[in-house]
Amino acid sequence: MKDDVLFDRPLVEKYDRPGPRYTSYPTAPQFHTAFAEDDYRAAAERSNRVASPKPLSAYIHIPFCKSLCYYCACNKIITHNTERAAEYLDWLKHEINLQGKLFDESRRMTQLHLGGGTPTYLNNAQLADLMAALDAAFHFAPPEAREFSLEVDPRTVTPEQIHELYAVGFNRLSFGVQDFDPEVQEAVNRVQSEAQVVELVKAARDAGFQSISVDLIYGLPLQTVASFDITLAKIIALRPDRIATYSYAHLPELFKSQRLIRPEDMPPPERKLELLELTIQRLTDAGYVYIGMDHFALPEDELSLARENGTLQRNFQGYSTHADCDLIGLGITAIGKVGDTYSQNVKETAQYQHRLESGRLPVMRGYRLNDDDRLRRDVINALMCHGRVEFDDIEARHGVTFREIFADALAHLEEMQRDELLAIHADAIEVLPAGRLMMRNVAMAFDAYLKPQEGRFSRTV
Repeated sequence: MKDDVLFDRPLVEKYDRPGPRYTSYPTAPQFHTAFAEDDYRAAAERSNRVASPKPLSAYIHIPFCKSLCYYCACNKIITHNTERAAEYLDWLKHEINLQGKLFDESRRMTQLHLGGGTPTYLNNAQLADLMAALDAAFHFAPPEAREFSLEVDPRTVTPEQIHELYAVGFNRLSFGVQDFDPEVQEAVNRVQSEAQVVELVKAARDAGFQSISVDLIYGLPLQTVASFDITLAKIIALRPDRIATYSYAHLPELFKSQRLIRPEDMPPPERKLELLELTIQRLTDAGYVYIGMDHFALPEDELSLARENGTLQRNFQGYSTHADCDLIGLGITAIGKVGDTYSQNVKETAQYQHRLESGRLPVMRGYRLNDDDRLRRDVINALMCHGRVEFDDIEARHGVTFREIFADALAHLEEMQRDELLAIHADAIEVLPAGRLMMRNVAMAFDAYLKPQEGRFSRTV
């Protein structure tokens, strides 16, 4: 599959522009505050009444970190006061209890993900308490049917704690590595040794975790092609099941922490492309399959198999084999997808506590999809997950004539077809190897809300 993604530098430079990641459609900028708690409750009730209610999924946001990583754009709280996390956990369990009452007991939770912040800021006893509360409220599926994951900062856990995490019910781990180079680590205030990561990956394998993922970031200060090549070689030697390689978006005007990075340490734009090209070459040479966007997986991994058999899906956590669930967002800023709606919780812990104290769900804003949204979402999902959209399939599901309703989008795609990023057939649109890095650009042609000047998104490549 080495030739399944083609890096063409001039085309990458041409199409590298701001655009959504399409973890949802419509995307988060369309969420609005007119969507309130009563809308969310109504969506949950409708989701229980469908002929075959979907299984449940949950995203739990743990915002706490003990130190500040300068590159981070996540919603986080930097503190060494562990009492704040204990208090947050109490309120989180209160939200879990309220949410659990909205969904039929017959439905089972097949997927959950803890993100942050640093989920392993909580100690293992607190994480076990959290898992027990989730099981009581949402009824976990049998172990063989679960995908329960959490993000791990290698600086916060020991090998013994990794075994304990498996014992409390997690079966997938994602280790935040970013880069092994000591100078890069110093520049972003995230210093961790290679030995720590190696030891923890071994512990995760010994414990029995089904999938081990590693996160990397390219485009960080002081990174060079030579230094990142060393990091990639070390990661390949570890042989994680999945590797996520994120492009660093340096936006110090939006994120205060990024102002702590010295401007003179930032790599020039052309180096980011060199790093991306290196990453694709090294990982595909090593046998990893390019799933899409930032994601690579071993051929035997579930993501690779799902991509092969056409069952790959996409949700707010990225690519998944369990995305066709009703997703419940728990904790501050958490986003959910229930039925034909999206929702997002309040952003501040004080607001979160106040809502829950008054017996209310902390839903701040959301969106209910209309028929056109559902049509476009299906097209965009097909492109992002399968690299192909079949006109007949869309027409049968939505009662439309594809070429008529998407005449403007097809016209917009003609330039990409001339550049051999895609092929527009009589019955389908197919993304070609040179276009796989630009799938977001292809999807943007079908986005009814996107404004040409919109700069709130990361760059597409």
